[in-house]
Amino acid sequence: MAYVQVEADDTRLEEGPEGLQFKCADAGAGNNRSSPNPPRSAGVVNADRGYLAEEGRAAAKGTGGFWTVEYYQPYFDIDTKTVLQRCYMTLNPLAAPTFIPTHLTPADLYGPFWTLTTLIFALFLSSSLAASISAYLSPEAQKFDYDFKLLSIAMSLVYAYGIALPVLLWLALRYLGVGEWSVVEAVSLWGYGQFVWIPVSVLCVLPVPIVRWVLVGLAFGLSAYFLGANIYPILASAEAKATRLLIIVLAALHLGVALSFKILFFSYYIKKIGPDITIPGGDLPGAGGNSTAT
Repeated sequence: MAYVQVEADDTRLEEGPEGLQFKCADAGAGNNRSSPNPPRSAGVVNADRGYLAEEGRAAAKGTGGFWTVEYYQPYFDIDTKTVLQRCYMTLNPLAAPTFIPTHLTPADLYGPFWTLTTLIFALFLSSSLAASISAYLSPEAQKFDYDFKLLSIAMSLVYAYGIALPVLLWLALRYLGVGEWSVVEAVSLWGYGQFVWIPVSVLCVLPVPIVRWVLVGLAFGLSAYFLGANIYPILASAEAKATRLLIIVLAALHLGVALSFKILFFSYYIKKIGPDITIPGGDLPGAGGNSTAT
């Protein structure tokens, strides 16, 4: 009886349409099992194409809107060694043309923020120390008082030039159709570019006008070349050739900032130390009331 049931089942499977469908499905399943390349899940495919990796990098850039702290937190996640290396490389003219692709990948905001903040206090402290030395070395031994207005001036000037200007430049280039860099790269580039003024501020404590002018000129040349070597290729990528003329405007603004540093913070001078020792360049005119002369 078992033999008869099997034969009846075979007849039913062969004749019934559902049996044919069952056989096809079973054959398809067998083909799938025997296939050397079984179908992969959507997650595996996305991983092979890099989609999941891109999502991971996007998540690492921070979550939330640009008005939240979490959005900017990844830009401050950088070690001190990398920040110092980027600062030192701004002093090397040979490394300036390749600074963005070589040393500023990825861009950060931690280094530029502390560079600009340190520059503010360096300008104020160096200027105050230079003024006190000039007053002490003058024959009349004039009384010296700290001018805290210089701190407010330094803060406004440095932050406006180091943060507001690159943001405005980025907006202008976006309007002109140049989108090869981000606003974070713009602020980061400008912030690191002002590092040279920190050691110059310290050295300008020396009450010698000629030395101060040389130091200011050197800082202006290094920082201007650094910014120009990194910004001009971006301007040159614009379709409108007139966009390249912006480099002249930026150079004029940079020169104005350099002269402002010299006049506002490094204009203290004396002609003599005592009655006989003459200071080289001491006969040069000073600015406003920032001079101590015999």
